[in-house]
Amino acid sequence: MATINQNYLKLPGSYLFSEVARRAAAYAQANPEKRLIKLGIGDATRPLPSVVLKAMHDAVDEMGHLDTFKGYGPEQGYDFLRNAISEHDYHARGVSIAPDEIFVSDGAKSDCGNIGDIFGLNNVVAVCDPVYPVYVDTNAMAGRAGDYSEELGKWSKLYYMPCVAENGFTPAIPNCKVDIIYLCFPNNPTGAVITREQLKPWVDYANENGAVILYDSAYEAFIVDDDIPHTIYEIEGAKTCAIEFRSYSKTAGFTGTRCAYTVVPKELERDGGNLNFLWNRRQCTKFNGVPYIVQKGAAAIYSEQGQKEIKEVIAYYQQNAKVIRSGLTEAGLSVFGGVNSPYVWCKTPGGMDSWSFFDQLLHEANVVTTPGSGFGPSGQGYLRMTAFGDADATKEAVERVKKILQ
Repeated sequence: MATINQNYLKLPGSYLFSEVARRAAAYAQANPEKRLIKLGIGDATRPLPSVVLKAMHDAVDEMGHLDTFKGYGPEQGYDFLRNAISEHDYHARGVSIAPDEIFVSDGAKSDCGNIGDIFGLNNVVAVCDPVYPVYVDTNAMAGRAGDYSEELGKWSKLYYMPCVAENGFTPAIPNCKVDIIYLCFPNNPTGAVITREQLKPWVDYANENGAVILYDSAYEAFIVDDDIPHTIYEIEGAKTCAIEFRSYSKTAGFTGTRCAYTVVPKELERDGGNLNFLWNRRQCTKFNGVPYIVQKGAAAIYSEQGQKEIKEVIAYYQQNAKVIRSGLTEAGLSVFGGVNSPYVWCKTPGGMDSWSFFDQLLHEANVVTTPGSGFGPSGQGYLRMTAFGDADATKEAVERVKKILQ
């Protein structure tokens, strides 16, 4: 008889955003006359930049001619995109990252989950709490997390780093030895950020203890404050201890088109193995690369016109975040994030639990959000809203929320 991966049976209920979608769909079906406004899942809503579309159209035409047709591409990504990333996202910031340290993929979510393939099962894994669920769930699927406690909302073998209002939603350096550390800044879900001065001790800890930092900077394009690093490699010593994940999903509307990249420095070695080599080996075996057409679209982002257009899109979402943040504050809620981040994190009123406030906003305001408790125990009593919506709909949603709270 075929056996199954028993770790999957330990996973709680369903994936957070699937449950949010299920509840919203059930309410919409029962109340077809109601118009729901979705500020829950962080899905881009602005169209792809025109320069991206043109590049993709040109690439489609290339695929129709014998002399320009492309079959299998390099698993690591085409040189034209890797070179553009190296130059614009790193060298332009004074950071030296070579093209062969960059691996183009179909999403930061995929890479954050798949990166565990190159690590052993006996590593001690540290995660922020609250945390993006993919970090936790994929380690649980692999068997690194132990058993799940419904009562505590925690996995027994993970090291949880509370991120609460008292510490500015930034975790403290572990007071014990951990091996793999997930950090996400600007943070999903809290919208918190970390300064260069705050990030340096993490790099030092990782190098001193032989740990690896998995740094998710998918939202770096939303940073507006000068003291916030756009990449962990701005910190001295990071190339010997950190892997960085980036995405075009929220910066250029690629949530449906799928393109991202991961940086694995060649200097990064652990346990007798070179992690750049190992990740390359993994990708060559399990991944056939991002489509040529998509990569041509991604490369167009780095043109002068492409930069102009994506900055306009980002500014659009930043204004939405400002509307949400100011509106919820006016409604009397304690509000965080939404400045260097597209996510607004707010405390529920009157000590209400997260799912109860989610249901109240869904049923009374017809606004879909994301309950903070779905991100971990320390998220209980909080709610996340995203700025990735239509501007007019976002303003209406905020007014609806204010009305039921006031």
